[in-house]
Amino acid sequence: MRRVSLRSVLAAAICLTGLSAEAAGGRYVNPADRAEERIIPMYGNLPGCEDPAVLGEITSWFNSREAKFWGPLQLGSFDRIRPVAWRPWGEDFIPRRFCTARVLTNDGVLRRVDYSVRENLGLFGYTWNVNWCVSGLDRHRSYAPDCKMARP
Repeated sequence: MRRVSLRSVLAAAICLTGLSAEAAGGRYVNPADRAEERIIPMYGNLPGCEDPAVLGEITSWFNSREAKFWGPLQLGSFDRIRPVAWRPWGEDFIPRRFCTARVLTNDGVLRRVDYSVRENLGLFGYTWNVNWCVSGLDRHRSYAPDCKMARP
C-alpha cells in the first residue's frame, strides 16, 4: 500500500468537489453560503465592545454567579476595552465580535476579561448573546488555559 501525503489527498478532494484553491484555504466563501443568505439570515448587527448593554450583561451574570456559588467577589469598572476580531472564521459562520478589556474587581485586582458578542444566540435565537471569561476566575476551567478558548 502506498503512502499518500496529506497535501495530495486535499488536492484530490478539492478537485472532486469542484472547489477552488481559495475555498480550500478559507479565503473565499460562495455567496450562497454566507450567513446573510440563510433561511433565518444573520446580518451581523451586533452592539460594540464598549456598549453598556454588553458590559452590563457580563457584570450581571458574573456578580450573580459569584454571589450564588463562590463568595462576595464583584466586577466593578471596565477600561482598556478593545475589539480583537470580527467574524474571524469567515462569512459563512455565525457573526461574532471578539473583544477584550480590563476589569477592576472589588478586591482591588485588575483582571483581563475576554468576551464575544454573538448574533442569534440569545433567548430563543432572537437576539444577541455574550460569552465571557474573566482571567484567573475560570473556576471550572471551561475556557482553560487562562481563558484562551474564549478568544478566536
